[in-house]
Amino acid sequence: MGLTSTLGILLFFLGICTGFVQENCTNYKLQFERVFSVPGDMAMLNSTLVSPDVFNFTTVPYNITWYSAKTGQEISNQTGRILIHSETLWFLNITLDDSGEYVSILRTPYQCYRQATMLVVEQTITGECGRPRKIGQSLTNGATDIVQCPLKDYIYKLHSYNITYSIMWYRGCDPIVKGQTEKYTYLDTNKLVIEGVNAQNNGLYTCTLKFTLDGITGSVSETIDAWVTEVYSLVPQVREPANEVIKAPLGSNFTKRCLVFVPGIGRPIVDIFWLARDSFILSTQPSDRIYTSEQRLWTQDVPPKGAWLERLLMFTKLKEDDFFINYTCRAHSSRGIPKGYFTLLPAEPNIIAPIGSMLGGVTVLFIICVITYYIFKIDIVLWFRRVFPVLYTNKDMDGKLYDAYVAYPQPCAAGFSKEVETFALHTLPQVLENACGYKLFIAGRDCLPGQAITDSVEENIQSSRRLLLLYTASTFTTKRHTSSTSSNNNDISKNSDSSNNNESKTSDSCSSSKSFDSSDEVCPDTRQQLECMAAMHRALLEGSLKVVLVELEEITPAQLALFPESVRHLRQKQGAVCWWKALRTTQRWRTCMTRKEDEEKGGQNTPLSPCLSPSSRFWKEMRYHMPVRGKRVVYPEKTALLNL
Repeated sequence: MGLTSTLGILLFFLGICTGFVQENCTNYKLQFERVFSVPGDMAMLNSTLVSPDVFNFTTVPYNITWYSAKTGQEISNQTGRILIHSETLWFLNITLDDSGEYVSILRTPYQCYRQATMLVVEQTITGECGRPRKIGQSLTNGATDIVQCPLKDYIYKLHSYNITYSIMWYRGCDPIVKGQTEKYTYLDTNKLVIEGVNAQNNGLYTCTLKFTLDGITGSVSETIDAWVTEVYSLVPQVREPANEVIKAPLGSNFTKRCLVFVPGIGRPIVDIFWLARDSFILSTQPSDRIYTSEQRLWTQDVPPKGAWLERLLMFTKLKEDDFFINYTCRAHSSRGIPKGYFTLLPAEPNIIAPIGSMLGGVTVLFIICVITYYIFKIDIVLWFRRVFPVLYTNKDMDGKLYDAYVAYPQPCAAGFSKEVETFALHTLPQVLENACGYKLFIAGRDCLPGQAITDSVEENIQSSRRLLLLYTASTFTTKRHTSSTSSNNNDISKNSDSSNNNESKTSDSCSSSKSFDSSDEVCPDTRQQLECMAAMHRALLEGSLKVVLVELEEITPAQLALFPESVRHLRQKQGAVCWWKALRTTQRWRTCMTRKEDEEKGGQNTPLSPCLSPSSRFWKEMRYHMPVRGKRVVYPEKTALLNL
């Protein structure tokens, strides 16, 4: 142990023995609050030196000694008269001679502190019940109000000692017996509830606290002078600050208001203060860096009635010491002392704007890219296939003979027309085979003579990478169209109307379970059913074949409802390539041509016609759904870089 520590401990014990007059202690002077009592009562003097604002009492050892300021002598325990319990000095039976100042000295091994407390003992007034010193309190007329006993410090101390006690209320000299009348009700430990306050409730109310301490049974009393008034104010409500965190830039000026609402009628007796580090900010001078405004009050006559109070806290320039501190607004009133606070933190660099701009730009760019891809998806994919064919697998090595199997309504089948046959046997191969280099299997063109339809359909679909299912509005109906009806149609849209007028019953031809003998003569409807069943089975159940729906004429919702469920499901899932849209576009384009140009072309589509040009929208969609013709072989153990 060092010399300094040893000397401090010696002075600590020396001070205990020599009294307080010779010691040079930090003086906290006389406490503002006095202790009032009458002869015969108990009284409690409490030192406030045991506080973190004075020293760290949780780690530093200390000792408290009480002295009488009259004699300068140390006070010790006296049976039946005086009891010292740490920082508390108890008088168990007060006399008039006990009036005066009492000094508490708190000593640590390195420092000492002193504080004085005033005890005032007054003689009771003859013929008057209650105590000479009275506390004023107002009661609201016509309401249920509360009279509060001011002995809460005594109650708190007895709780800490684990000592039982009792409270008795008196109105004048008459005791208010607990539970005897509904007019008065005991609430908690220190409140008396008065129902239906009226003018008769004016008067003195005394609360008496009885307890036993150090074997002595005694009491402490306080008297409240209550008066009934029409003017009242309830518990203040601190609306701002709302226990929040506020950020402000270093070096800036800053203002925050304390806003309090007091429900009631009339002008409330409420004061609001700002505190920082448990110290009041009292300055109202703008010349100071931190100051407050004067308290401002205004009333509110509309419900809820009451008064608003406001006081501003202002900083002319924020410094680093002002941050990470709780600033508290406290409202002082007889009804309570509510408070609200805010914590001031330094503002972070303003990166929200650039980040927001960047995210906004990225979002806009993403939306533009999505919209562009959605609109030009087919063009982008076809361009990528043309420019980077090396990234795709060469389909010639997969064992398939055909790029696509073309299924369309055969002669005498439902939905057949000359236009359908022309499209399947001439238009489709003219573009996909001659211009684009695909290899197609077309039922009416490539079937081997004498081969059974069942074997032909199964074998050739198995040898194809795609199946192009061509259909009209009447393709999946049970009744067949007559050849005369089909030949009189000028376009496929008229075919749809004629077939709809003649049909009377529909069935799901793709889900038919009827078996057919390949050795019998088979109607074209049977081939159509077989093709449809095989295609849907591989597409929907096995997932081994991609079916491309080619819609030759516009389908109305009523017509679509008659389609097989499998076709409707596939159409809803992946859509259909619509030839009738290309025809409609071509017709509009031709109406813009001059008669001379029409005569020169002879009314025939040229290779540059939008309907037969591989660069037209319809044929781009067809090429998009057809297999990719790559430039290299990818073996099973390798992974393709891209598969669009």
